[in-house]
Amino acid sequence: MSDHQYKFGVTMTCGGCSGAVERVLKKLQGVKSFDVSLETQTATVTTESDLPYDTVLATIKKTGKTVTSGEADGETKEV
Repeated sequence: MSDHQYKFGVTMTCGGCSGAVERVLKKLQGVKSFDVSLETQTATVTTESDLPYDTVLATIKKTGKTVTSGEADGETKEV
């Protein structure tokens, strides 16, 4: 199976916010790469095929940030 591409809209107000999201993604097993943008309020995550969308979503939510939208491999998902 191929990698997954997940995209999340995340409410971030400062560099500390985006830094918190980056830290949790860095620690999450199965994340290959990610791009957290304070400017566009998004987190784009590329993962191995066995890392589910819900796990990445829950990990980002642990930071206390509000996730406003979610996408998995181009399909809109529940947040």
